[in-house]
Amino acid sequence: MVGPMKTIHTRTFTGAGGLQLAADVGGDPSSPGVVLLHGGGQTRHSWSRAMSELVAQGFHVISLDARGHGDSEWSPDGDYRPDAMVSDLRAVLATLPSPPALVGASMGGATSLRTIGGSSEPVASALILVDMVARIEPEGAAKIAAFMRARPEGFASLEEAAEAVSAYNPHRPRPADPSGLMKNLRWRGGRLFWHWDPRFVAGFDAAEPPQFAESLARAARSVHVPTLLVRGLHSDIVSDAGVADLRANLPHLEVFDVAGAGHMIAGDKNDAFNEGVTAFLRRHRPASR
Repeated sequence: MVGPMKTIHTRTFTGAGGLQLAADVGGDPSSPGVVLLHGGGQTRHSWSRAMSELVAQGFHVISLDARGHGDSEWSPDGDYRPDAMVSDLRAVLATLPSPPALVGASMGGATSLRTIGGSSEPVASALILVDMVARIEPEGAAKIAAFMRARPEGFASLEEAAEAVSAYNPHRPRPADPSGLMKNLRWRGGRLFWHWDPRFVAGFDAAEPPQFAESLARAARSVHVPTLLVRGLHSDIVSDAGVADLRANLPHLEVFDVAGAGHMIAGDKNDAFNEGVTAFLRRHRPASR
């Protein structure tokens, strides 16, 4: 590794009920903090380039694998409800000397919104929602659910898994070398499976909007920290109506649109994503600890 990535290491946080949560941590711990929370079915590695940029900008960054995802432990009782995700995040925030900025994509954005909006004490200095609003488009949500529920039998090869990803994201150029996809796969019984706990997928509708649109809207009304929505203009999850609804509940909301990006903004247009996020965080940067 070169540059700021040299300072990044993997550590474990203890979440709710003692669940062990994997995270990448980088930057000077005395610098302003940023916690990155991925979407459902993703891992902390989806933030790798954004994390490198934020560390280079002088932030202390924690990129967390949600319970049942990546290298974090699976819930012993299959509890992947939003409240469990919030409890995990609260446990991580309790280890920090001051409130960080929260950057959450989709499920991670909902977790961040609930955590800030449901806290009587300040728990964050700023909030960035990545293609996540209270009222998402049901067709887009159904597409994500269908992808995650497909292929319960796994894949015979890495190439098969790469083909499935390409079919889901046909607008994104397929990498010549699919080996990076192994960060999202696990060998079990001689076949490759996605990294997540299958019980998370079974309860997927309980872990993502739109079922909880009203509670997310209530949480938004209680958010008083600087807030940015990063929206992919090709997103099938966030519509103009969804943005307007969120702004009605969160009047100080800022919006940064990323042209040519779908729901997976950081993967589709990472440079533009990093530009919008870092500019916002620099403007709302708290003093170093």
